[in-house]
Amino acid sequence: MDKARYIMIGGFLGAGKTTAVLRLARLLQCRGSRVGLITNDQSHGLVDTALLGSSGFPVEEITGGCFCCKFDSLVGASERLSREQQPDVFLAEPVGSCTDLKATVDYPLRRMYGGNYWIAPLSVMVDPVRALRILELEPGRSFSPKVVYVYRKQLEEADIIVINKTDVLNPQRLERLRRALKDSFSPDRVLAVSARQGTGMEEWFEQITQPLDHTQGDLEMDYDAYAEGEALLGWLNCSLRVEAASAFDGNVLLRGAMTTIQRRLRSREIAHLKMTLTPEEQGHDIGVANLTGSDGIPEQSHALQEPLTAGELIINLRAEADPEALRTLVQTTLAALGREDDLLLEVEHLEAFRPSRPTPTHRLRASESGRPAAQAAPA
Repeated sequence: MDKARYIMIGGFLGAGKTTAVLRLARLLQCRGSRVGLITNDQSHGLVDTALLGSSGFPVEEITGGCFCCKFDSLVGASERLSREQQPDVFLAEPVGSCTDLKATVDYPLRRMYGGNYWIAPLSVMVDPVRALRILELEPGRSFSPKVVYVYRKQLEEADIIVINKTDVLNPQRLERLRRALKDSFSPDRVLAVSARQGTGMEEWFEQITQPLDHTQGDLEMDYDAYAEGEALLGWLNCSLRVEAASAFDGNVLLRGAMTTIQRRLRSREIAHLKMTLTPEEQGHDIGVANLTGSDGIPEQSHALQEPLTAGELIINLRAEADPEALRTLVQTTLAALGREDDLLLEVEHLEAFRPSRPTPTHRLRASESGRPAAQAAPA
């Protein structure tokens, strides 16, 4: 049996990875490939899983830590998809605050499961506005230095840096960012795409399906700095049931919730705010809203087609803020919206926390990754 391709797409929170994964999945499907998707988060209740699942692709969700810390779960998810769906290609999206993916995921997969998977070059996506600010090419709000450390390490280990959302840049800004990324991080390639519009995806697809010489040096990581950077981010996942006596416009609810949270969190930098609203009575209908950055413009990438009377609302909020403050803010926002719109909002799951210290299951050097082994050596 031919090896399945294993394509991992990293990048910081808000880079547009899920939209890109969906675009690539559809492109692969049109070319006759069977595709399996794997999502990842520090907790459960993911907007990404709901969005990808509504598109009809088989999805496995790894929760409770990044792929690096849940390596056995990642392998188990891949094996389940192989048994049930027999994918030709796996598309895996790690947690947006995770780095050191080559040493903790790519190399162990190649060493222990190289007979099953062809490991693609590691792509790391960037939101261009955030990248321009972090690289100090343009003014604007950004993160504290310890969070920026994690961001820069993601770019440092990339085989391919993918500038996403090029539809928001003029050619001059795009070229300035491209040059800075190439000069600062020396990836093999810097590509530019718009996952939303579908431009540039064919070139990227061709790049990640070509063999790569996996001899790039090991990433130097200060795990104390990494842990401190991740711990500055507050994480909130909330799932709730929404019900009304008469049909209401779910798109209005999504926009209202997003703009209210943004306004109330204006003193803190939002890494990513994502929401989905899925009607109980509508097959694959779904509403999706996104916000990247506290001064960003909320976007609704998928609009609900019909009014609804009941459904599930999922909120994923990542911000450089105290998690309990995020919990209070979201609870207050939901209560206000329920009163204003005469909605019954029943919270089914609400969790707010800081990511725990990353403790990889395995961490291999590049020189070790090519050696076949039945079992991995302990990290």
